[in-house]
Amino acid sequence: MHRADIAIIGGAIMGASLAWFLREEGFSGSIALIERDPAFAHAATTLSCASIRQQFSIRDNIRLSRFTLGFFRELTERFGQEADIAFNEKGYLILASEEGLPVLQSNHAVQMAEGADIALEDAQTLCRRFPWLSPEGIAGGALGLSGEGWFDAHALLALIRKGLKTRDIDFVQDEAIGILRQGKRVEGVQLASGATISAGTIVNAAGPNAGKVAAMAGLALPVEPRKRSVFVFEAADHFDDMPLLVDPSGVYVRPEGRTYITGGAEPHETDGPADPADFSPDWHLFEEVIWPVLATRVPAFEALKQTSAWAGHYDYNTLDQNAVIGPHPEVGNFLFANGFSGHGLQQAPAVGKALAELILHGSYRSIDCAAFGYERIVENRPFRELNVI
Repeated sequence: MHRADIAIIGGAIMGASLAWFLREEGFSGSIALIERDPAFAHAATTLSCASIRQQFSIRDNIRLSRFTLGFFRELTERFGQEADIAFNEKGYLILASEEGLPVLQSNHAVQMAEGADIALEDAQTLCRRFPWLSPEGIAGGALGLSGEGWFDAHALLALIRKGLKTRDIDFVQDEAIGILRQGKRVEGVQLASGATISAGTIVNAAGPNAGKVAAMAGLALPVEPRKRSVFVFEAADHFDDMPLLVDPSGVYVRPEGRTYITGGAEPHETDGPADPADFSPDWHLFEEVIWPVLATRVPAFEALKQTSAWAGHYDYNTLDQNAVIGPHPEVGNFLFANGFSGHGLQQAPAVGKALAELILHGSYRSIDCAAFGYERIVENRPFRELNVI
Protein backbone atom coordinates (compact mmCIF):
# COMPACT_ATOMS: atom_id res chain seq x y z
CA MET A 1 0.00 0.00 0.00
CA HIS A 2 1.34 3.40 -1.04
CA ARG A 3 1.29 6.18 1.54
CA ALA A 4 0.69 9.92 1.04
CA ASP A 5 0.20 12.63 3.60
CA ILE A 6 -2.23 14.31 1.19
CA ALA A 7 -4.04 12.57 -1.67
CA ILE A 8 -5.72 14.87 -4.20
CA ILE A 9 -8.34 13.25 -6.44
CA GLY A 10 -8.26 15.21 -9.69
CA GLY A 11 -5.08 16.48 -11.32
CA ALA A 12 -6.46 19.22 -13.56
CA ILE A 13 -6.35 22.91 -12.66
CA MET A 14 -7.97 22.64 -9.21
CA GLY A 15 -5.89 19.77 -7.92
CA ALA A 16 -2.70 21.02 -9.56
CA SER A 17 -3.18 24.50 -8.06
CA LEU A 18 -3.60 23.04 -4.58
CA ALA A 19 -0.46 20.92 -4.95
CA TRP A 20 1.45 23.99 -6.17
CA PHE A 21 0.41 26.17 -3.24
CA LEU A 22 0.97 23.43 -0.69
CA ARG A 23 4.63 23.50 -1.69
CA GLU A 24 4.60 27.32 -1.90
CA GLU A 25 3.34 27.43 1.69
CA GLY A 26 6.15 25.14 2.81
CA PHE A 27 4.41 21.77 3.12
CA SER A 28 7.16 19.14 3.09
CA GLY A 29 5.05 16.00 3.38
CA SER A 30 4.16 13.62 0.56
CA ILE A 31 1.49 14.60 -2.00
CA ALA A 32 -0.22 12.19 -4.40
CA LEU A 33 -1.98 13.87 -7.33
CA ILE A 34 -4.37 11.32 -8.83
CA GLU A 35 -5.56 11.83 -12.42
CA ARG A 36 -7.25 9.26 -14.67
CA ASP A 37 -6.95 11.36 -17.86
CA PRO A 38 -3.38 12.70 -18.03
CA ALA A 39 -3.97 14.13 -21.52
CA PHE A 40 -6.95 16.06 -20.08
CA ALA A 41 -8.96 15.30 -23.20
CA HIS A 42 -12.20 15.33 -21.22
CA ALA A 43 -11.28 17.71 -18.41
CA ALA A 44 -13.54 20.62 -17.59
CA THR A 45 -10.34 22.71 -17.44
CA THR A 46 -9.39 22.22 -21.08
CA LEU A 47 -12.93 22.10 -22.49
CA SER A 48 -13.96 25.41 -20.96
CA CYS A 49 -14.01 28.79 -22.69
CA ALA A 50 -11.11 29.79 -20.42
CA SER A 51 -12.15 33.22 -19.24
CA ILE A 52 -11.85 35.31 -16.09
CA ARG A 53 -14.17 37.98 -14.76
CA GLN A 54 -14.87 40.04 -11.68
CA GLN A 55 -18.54 40.44 -12.49
CA PHE A 56 -20.14 38.26 -9.82
CA SER A 57 -23.00 38.99 -7.46
CA ILE A 58 -21.17 37.76 -4.35
CA ARG A 59 -18.09 39.50 -2.99
CA ASP A 60 -16.44 36.19 -2.09
CA ASN A 61 -16.46 35.10 -5.74
CA ILE A 62 -15.04 38.46 -6.77
CA ARG A 63 -12.22 38.05 -4.28
CA LEU A 64 -11.37 34.59 -5.57
CA SER A 65 -11.15 35.76 -9.16
CA ARG A 66 -9.21 38.89 -8.22
CA PHE A 67 -6.61 36.69 -6.53
CA THR A 68 -6.29 34.68 -9.73
CA LEU A 69 -5.94 37.90 -11.70
CA GLY A 70 -2.99 38.79 -9.49
CA PHE A 71 -1.60 35.30 -10.05
CA PHE A 72 -1.79 35.90 -13.80
CA ARG A 73 0.10 39.17 -13.40
CA GLU A 74 2.90 37.30 -11.61
CA LEU A 75 3.29 34.31 -13.94
CA THR A 76 6.75 35.24 -15.17
CA GLU A 77 7.95 35.74 -11.59
CA ARG A 78 6.68 32.29 -10.63
CA PHE A 79 7.37 30.28 -13.77
CA GLY A 80 10.02 32.21 -15.72
CA GLN A 81 10.14 34.76 -18.51
CA GLU A 82 8.71 32.35 -21.07
CA ALA A 83 5.46 31.89 -19.14
CA ASP A 84 2.58 32.99 -21.34
CA ILE A 85 -1.11 32.07 -21.21
CA ALA A 86 -2.19 34.49 -23.97
CA PHE A 87 -4.32 36.54 -21.59
CA ASN A 88 -6.57 38.69 -23.80
CA GLU A 89 -7.82 41.43 -21.48
CA LYS A 90 -10.81 42.65 -23.49
CA GLY A 91 -13.36 42.42 -20.70
CA TYR A 92 -16.86 41.09 -20.24
CA LEU A 93 -19.95 42.99 -21.34
CA ILE A 94 -22.98 41.69 -19.45
CA LEU A 95 -26.20 43.12 -20.84
CA ALA A 96 -29.50 43.56 -19.02
CA SER A 97 -33.09 44.13 -20.05
CA GLU A 98 -35.24 46.68 -18.25
CA GLU A 99 -36.45 43.89 -15.99
CA GLY A 100 -32.92 42.69 -15.21
CA LEU A 101 -31.36 46.12 -14.75
CA PRO A 102 -31.89 46.36 -10.96
CA VAL A 103 -29.99 43.11 -10.45
CA LEU A 104 -27.18 44.31 -12.72
CA GLN A 105 -26.99 47.58 -10.76
CA SER A 106 -26.93 45.76 -7.44
CA ASN A 107 -24.19 43.43 -8.66
CA HIS A 108 -22.20 46.40 -9.94
CA ALA A 109 -22.31 48.05 -6.54
CA VAL A 110 -20.85 44.91 -4.95
CA GLN A 111 -18.14 44.73 -7.63
CA MET A 112 -17.14 48.36 -7.21
CA ALA A 113 -16.93 47.94 -3.44
CA GLU A 114 -14.42 45.15 -4.06
CA GLY A 115 -12.26 47.33 -6.30
CA ALA A 116 -13.32 45.87 -9.65
CA ASP A 117 -12.89 48.08 -12.71
CA ILE A 118 -16.41 47.82 -14.14
CA ALA A 119 -18.35 50.53 -16.00
CA LEU A 120 -22.15 50.54 -15.84
CA GLU A 121 -23.56 52.17 -18.97
CA ASP A 122 -26.96 52.64 -20.58
CA ALA A 123 -27.80 51.12 -23.96
CA GLN A 124 -27.17 54.29 -25.95
CA THR A 125 -23.71 54.78 -24.44
CA LEU A 126 -22.81 51.16 -25.11
CA CYS A 127 -23.90 51.46 -28.75
CA ARG A 128 -21.73 54.53 -29.20
CA ARG A 129 -18.81 52.59 -27.74
CA PHE A 130 -19.59 49.48 -29.84
CA PRO A 131 -21.34 50.53 -33.10
CA TRP A 132 -21.85 46.87 -34.07
CA LEU A 133 -24.14 46.34 -31.04
CA SER A 134 -27.93 46.49 -31.28
CA PRO A 135 -29.77 48.06 -28.32
CA GLU A 136 -32.96 46.07 -28.96
CA GLY A 137 -34.42 44.98 -25.63
CA ILE A 138 -31.45 46.36 -23.70
CA ALA A 139 -31.56 48.86 -20.84
CA GLY A 140 -27.89 48.79 -19.95
CA GLY A 141 -24.76 46.76 -19.48
CA ALA A 142 -21.75 46.29 -17.25
CA LEU A 143 -18.37 46.37 -19.00
CA GLY A 144 -15.11 45.22 -17.49
CA LEU A 145 -12.53 47.86 -18.35
CA SER A 146 -9.59 45.85 -17.02
CA GLY A 147 -8.92 42.56 -15.27
CA GLU A 148 -11.34 40.52 -17.39
CA GLY A 149 -10.99 38.52 -20.56
CA TRP A 150 -9.90 35.09 -21.79
CA PHE A 151 -6.74 33.01 -21.88
CA ASP A 152 -5.23 29.66 -22.87
CA ALA A 153 -6.36 27.06 -20.33
CA HIS A 154 -4.00 24.41 -21.72
CA ALA A 155 -1.05 26.75 -21.26
CA LEU A 156 -2.00 27.61 -17.68
CA LEU A 157 -2.45 23.97 -16.70
CA ALA A 158 0.81 23.01 -18.42
CA LEU A 159 2.71 25.76 -16.57
CA ILE A 160 1.53 24.61 -13.16
CA ARG A 161 1.96 20.90 -13.79
CA LYS A 162 5.43 21.46 -15.26
CA GLY A 163 6.31 23.47 -12.18
CA LEU A 164 5.14 20.60 -9.97
CA LYS A 165 7.63 18.23 -11.58
CA THR A 166 10.42 19.87 -9.61
CA ARG A 167 8.47 19.88 -6.35
CA ASP A 168 8.42 16.21 -5.38
CA ILE A 169 4.83 15.42 -6.32
CA ASP A 170 3.74 11.83 -6.90
CA PHE A 171 1.78 11.93 -10.18
CA VAL A 172 -0.57 8.94 -10.08
CA GLN A 173 -2.12 7.99 -13.43
CA ASP A 174 -5.13 6.05 -12.24
CA GLU A 175 -8.81 6.36 -11.39
CA ALA A 176 -10.21 6.61 -7.87
CA ILE A 177 -12.93 3.96 -7.50
CA GLY A 178 -13.34 3.91 -3.73
CA ILE A 179 -12.48 5.72 -0.52
CA LEU A 180 -11.62 3.91 2.69
CA ARG A 181 -13.39 5.42 5.67
CA GLN A 182 -13.27 4.51 9.33
CA GLY A 183 -15.84 6.38 11.40
CA LYS A 184 -15.14 10.09 11.19
CA ARG A 185 -11.95 9.76 9.18
CA VAL A 186 -11.10 8.81 5.63
CA GLU A 187 -8.00 6.65 5.40
CA GLY A 188 -7.22 5.96 1.78
CA VAL A 189 -8.11 5.90 -1.90
CA GLN A 190 -8.72 2.69 -3.83
CA LEU A 191 -7.61 2.82 -7.46
CA ALA A 192 -8.85 1.09 -10.59
CA SER A 193 -5.44 -0.56 -11.00
CA GLY A 194 -6.00 -2.43 -7.75
CA ALA A 195 -3.60 -0.29 -5.75
CA THR A 196 -4.52 1.65 -2.62
CA ILE A 197 -3.09 4.94 -1.41
CA SER A 198 -3.41 5.46 2.33
CA ALA A 199 -3.66 9.13 3.16
CA GLY A 200 -3.82 11.46 6.12
CA THR A 201 -5.93 13.95 4.16
CA ILE A 202 -8.01 13.44 1.01
CA VAL A 203 -9.07 16.34 -1.19
CA ASN A 204 -11.93 16.04 -3.67
CA ALA A 205 -10.90 18.05 -6.75
CA ALA A 206 -12.72 15.80 -9.19
CA GLY A 207 -14.62 18.46 -11.13
CA PRO A 208 -17.86 17.19 -12.67
CA ASN A 209 -17.30 13.79 -10.99
CA ALA A 210 -17.09 15.34 -7.52
CA GLY A 211 -20.51 14.11 -6.41
CA LYS A 212 -19.54 10.56 -7.29
CA VAL A 213 -16.23 10.86 -5.42
CA ALA A 214 -17.95 12.24 -2.30
CA ALA A 215 -20.38 9.33 -2.39
CA MET A 216 -17.42 6.94 -2.27
CA ALA A 217 -16.77 8.34 1.20
CA GLY A 218 -20.43 8.05 2.16
CA LEU A 219 -20.95 11.81 1.87
CA ALA A 220 -23.65 13.69 -0.03
CA LEU A 221 -22.56 16.45 -2.38
CA PRO A 222 -25.10 18.08 -4.73
CA VAL A 223 -22.65 18.36 -7.63
CA GLU A 224 -23.31 16.74 -10.98
CA PRO A 225 -22.02 17.04 -14.56
CA ARG A 226 -24.00 19.39 -16.80
CA LYS A 227 -23.11 19.35 -20.48
CA ARG A 228 -22.33 22.66 -22.15
CA SER A 229 -21.90 22.96 -25.93
CA VAL A 230 -19.57 25.56 -27.45
CA PHE A 231 -19.78 26.50 -31.13
CA VAL A 232 -17.23 28.10 -33.44
CA PHE A 233 -18.35 30.29 -36.33
CA GLU A 234 -16.97 32.64 -38.95
CA ALA A 235 -18.40 35.99 -40.01
CA ALA A 236 -17.50 38.48 -42.71
CA ASP A 237 -17.00 41.21 -40.12
CA HIS A 238 -14.36 40.93 -37.43
CA PHE A 239 -14.78 43.20 -34.43
CA ASP A 240 -11.41 43.59 -32.72
CA ASP A 241 -12.95 45.57 -29.89
CA MET A 242 -15.51 42.92 -28.94
CA PRO A 243 -15.45 41.87 -25.26
CA LEU A 244 -16.98 38.61 -24.10
CA LEU A 245 -20.58 39.62 -24.68
CA VAL A 246 -23.35 38.09 -22.58
CA ASP A 247 -26.91 38.64 -23.81
CA PRO A 248 -29.80 38.76 -21.29
CA SER A 249 -30.88 35.39 -22.71
CA GLY A 250 -27.66 33.85 -21.40
CA VAL A 251 -26.13 33.38 -24.85
CA TYR A 252 -22.53 34.59 -24.98
CA VAL A 253 -20.06 35.27 -27.79
CA ARG A 254 -16.44 36.34 -28.02
CA PRO A 255 -13.68 36.53 -30.62
CA GLU A 256 -11.24 33.65 -30.98
CA GLY A 257 -8.55 34.72 -33.40
CA ARG A 258 -10.29 35.39 -36.70
CA THR A 259 -13.33 33.36 -35.66
CA TYR A 260 -15.84 33.55 -32.81
CA ILE A 261 -16.99 31.14 -30.13
CA THR A 262 -20.46 31.10 -28.65
CA GLY A 263 -22.63 29.12 -26.25
CA GLY A 264 -24.94 29.53 -23.29
CA ALA A 265 -28.04 28.02 -24.86
CA GLU A 266 -28.70 25.48 -22.11
CA PRO A 267 -31.27 26.44 -19.45
CA HIS A 268 -29.32 26.35 -16.17
CA GLU A 269 -32.24 25.57 -13.91
CA THR A 270 -34.07 22.96 -15.94
CA ASP A 271 -31.48 20.83 -17.74
CA GLY A 272 -30.66 17.63 -15.90
CA PRO A 273 -27.47 15.76 -15.11
CA ALA A 274 -25.38 14.74 -18.09
CA ASP A 275 -23.99 11.36 -18.96
CA PRO A 276 -20.37 11.84 -17.86
CA ALA A 277 -19.23 10.01 -21.01
CA ASP A 278 -21.23 12.25 -23.37
CA PHE A 279 -19.06 14.84 -25.06
CA SER A 280 -21.10 15.24 -28.23
CA PRO A 281 -22.21 18.83 -28.90
CA ASP A 282 -25.94 19.47 -29.01
CA TRP A 283 -25.80 20.80 -32.56
CA HIS A 284 -29.43 21.83 -32.73
CA LEU A 285 -28.87 24.51 -30.08
CA PHE A 286 -26.89 26.69 -32.45
CA GLU A 287 -29.58 27.08 -35.07
CA GLU A 288 -32.59 26.93 -32.75
CA VAL A 289 -31.39 29.11 -29.88
CA ILE A 290 -28.06 30.82 -30.44
CA TRP A 291 -28.14 32.10 -34.00
CA PRO A 292 -31.41 34.08 -33.57
CA VAL A 293 -29.96 35.78 -30.48
CA LEU A 294 -26.67 36.61 -32.21
CA ALA A 295 -28.44 38.03 -35.26
CA THR A 296 -30.54 40.29 -33.02
CA ARG A 297 -27.75 41.47 -30.78
CA VAL A 298 -25.08 41.87 -33.48
CA PRO A 299 -26.86 42.44 -36.83
CA ALA A 300 -23.68 41.61 -38.75
CA PHE A 301 -24.01 38.05 -37.43
CA GLU A 302 -27.22 37.48 -39.37
CA ALA A 303 -24.90 36.01 -42.00
CA LEU A 304 -22.36 33.62 -40.52
CA LYS A 305 -20.93 30.14 -40.99
CA GLN A 306 -20.76 27.63 -38.18
CA THR A 307 -17.54 25.62 -38.52
CA SER A 308 -17.10 23.36 -35.50
CA ALA A 309 -18.14 22.69 -31.92
CA TRP A 310 -17.17 20.88 -28.76
CA ALA A 311 -18.84 19.97 -25.47
CA GLY A 312 -17.61 19.83 -21.91
CA HIS A 313 -19.16 19.52 -18.47
CA TYR A 314 -19.72 21.99 -15.66
CA ASP A 315 -19.35 20.73 -12.09
CA TYR A 316 -22.81 22.05 -11.36
CA ASN A 317 -23.90 22.63 -7.75
CA THR A 318 -27.65 22.07 -7.80
CA LEU A 319 -28.15 23.84 -4.47
CA ASP A 320 -26.88 27.30 -5.38
CA GLN A 321 -24.48 27.18 -8.36
CA ASN A 322 -21.63 28.07 -6.04
CA ALA A 323 -18.46 26.40 -4.85
CA VAL A 324 -18.14 24.02 -1.91
CA ILE A 325 -14.74 24.60 -0.32
CA GLY A 326 -13.17 23.21 2.83
CA PRO A 327 -13.52 20.22 5.15
CA HIS A 328 -16.55 18.10 5.88
CA PRO A 329 -17.80 19.14 9.35
CA GLU A 330 -17.74 15.55 10.67
CA VAL A 331 -15.19 13.82 8.45
CA GLY A 332 -12.63 16.54 8.95
CA ASN A 333 -9.79 15.09 6.87
CA PHE A 334 -11.93 14.99 3.72
CA LEU A 335 -11.86 18.36 1.93
CA PHE A 336 -13.96 19.73 -0.91
CA ALA A 337 -12.96 21.95 -3.85
CA ASN A 338 -16.05 21.44 -5.96
CA GLY A 339 -19.24 22.76 -7.51
CA PHE A 340 -17.97 25.93 -9.19
CA SER A 341 -20.68 25.70 -11.85
CA GLY A 342 -18.61 27.18 -14.65
CA HIS A 343 -16.11 29.44 -12.89
CA GLY A 344 -13.70 26.89 -11.42
CA LEU A 345 -10.87 27.49 -13.87
CA GLN A 346 -10.64 31.19 -13.05
CA GLN A 347 -10.81 30.57 -9.31
CA ALA A 348 -8.56 27.50 -9.01
CA PRO A 349 -5.33 29.31 -8.04
CA ALA A 350 -7.20 31.20 -5.32
CA VAL A 351 -8.83 28.05 -3.97
CA GLY A 352 -5.49 26.25 -4.08
CA LYS A 353 -3.94 29.02 -2.02
CA ALA A 354 -6.82 29.08 0.48
CA LEU A 355 -6.92 25.33 1.04
CA ALA A 356 -3.14 25.12 1.32
CA GLU A 357 -3.26 27.70 4.10
CA LEU A 358 -6.10 25.89 5.81
CA ILE A 359 -4.28 22.55 5.70
CA LEU A 360 -0.95 23.94 6.90
CA HIS A 361 -2.02 26.67 9.30
CA GLY A 362 -5.48 25.58 10.38
CA SER A 363 -7.19 28.69 9.05
CA TYR A 364 -7.71 30.77 5.93
CA ARG A 365 -5.29 33.68 5.71
CA SER A 366 -5.18 35.26 2.25
CA ILE A 367 -8.77 34.51 1.22
CA ASP A 368 -11.54 33.59 3.62
CA CYS A 369 -13.55 30.75 2.05
CA ALA A 370 -15.68 30.03 5.11
CA ALA A 371 -18.84 31.18 3.30
CA PHE A 372 -18.36 28.34 0.82
CA GLY A 373 -18.20 25.69 3.55
CA TYR A 374 -20.04 22.37 3.43
CA GLU A 375 -22.21 23.30 6.41
CA ARG A 376 -24.67 25.09 4.13
CA ILE A 377 -25.19 21.82 2.23
CA VAL A 378 -26.24 20.07 5.45
CA GLU A 379 -28.53 22.96 6.37
CA ASN A 380 -29.96 23.29 2.84
CA ARG A 381 -28.99 26.95 2.99
CA PRO A 382 -28.22 28.28 -0.49
CA PHE A 383 -25.43 30.80 -0.96
CA ARG A 384 -26.55 31.71 -4.43
CA GLU A 385 -24.43 33.26 -7.15
CA LEU A 386 -26.63 35.18 -9.60
CA ASN A 387 -24.05 35.66 -12.36
CA VAL A 388 -23.72 32.09 -13.66
CA ILE A 389 -22.65 32.07 -17.31
